[in-house]
Amino acid sequence: MIHSRLTKQDELEWGHPIGQADAAMVLLHGRGSSSSDIKELATLFHSDRFAFIAPGAEGGAWYPYSFLSPIARNEPYLSRSLARIKVLLERIRASGITPSRTMLLGFSQGACLALEFTAREPGNYAAVVGLSGGLIGPPGTVWQTKGRADALTVFLGCGEPDPHIPIERVEQTARFFTSTGARVEKRIYPGLGHSINQDEIEQVKKLMSGILG
Repeated sequence: MIHSRLTKQDELEWGHPIGQADAAMVLLHGRGSSSSDIKELATLFHSDRFAFIAPGAEGGAWYPYSFLSPIARNEPYLSRSLARIKVLLERIRASGITPSRTMLLGFSQGACLALEFTAREPGNYAAVVGLSGGLIGPPGTVWQTKGRADALTVFLGCGEPDPHIPIERVEQTARFFTSTGARVEKRIYPGLGHSINQDEIEQVKKLMSGILG
């Protein structure tokens, strides 16, 4: 079992300095990956006007078991990881960057974490991007709406088949966020597998441009 424990030294910041940037993005890596890996991905949609922050999970995992496991099985690691996101968003807001100019992006396990945080804490940013991920919980989970998210845009991209992410969970995630009032864009890519393609990168760029106005 991999224990997820976040450490300050695993956190990376790049792009425009956070106190001077026009917008900010928090990026969450996948299981077995690192903040350095998600930083490399971000070179594909880099913007000089954005501040980028990528925390890292010790051992490469935000929580130890599958996102389809009973939620209690992934505790207390899941709650600790969610709390870390909240701290980062509070720091961004304190720097002067408003939620309307803030994005959250994750891949794989990081996408699951980003989407779960968004469901529990709506209204903290303008857009969330879930690349190969879905809301957390075992089959049969009913997610409760914690508040309206009319100002939120959600982008979900996933390959089909994906060995780690059931397409039905992506569909459920899309339906949940639609029910909160969010604008949801869901794209399923036949044959992509558990990966990221150029169309997803273009969708991220489009969201970034929209935030910058």
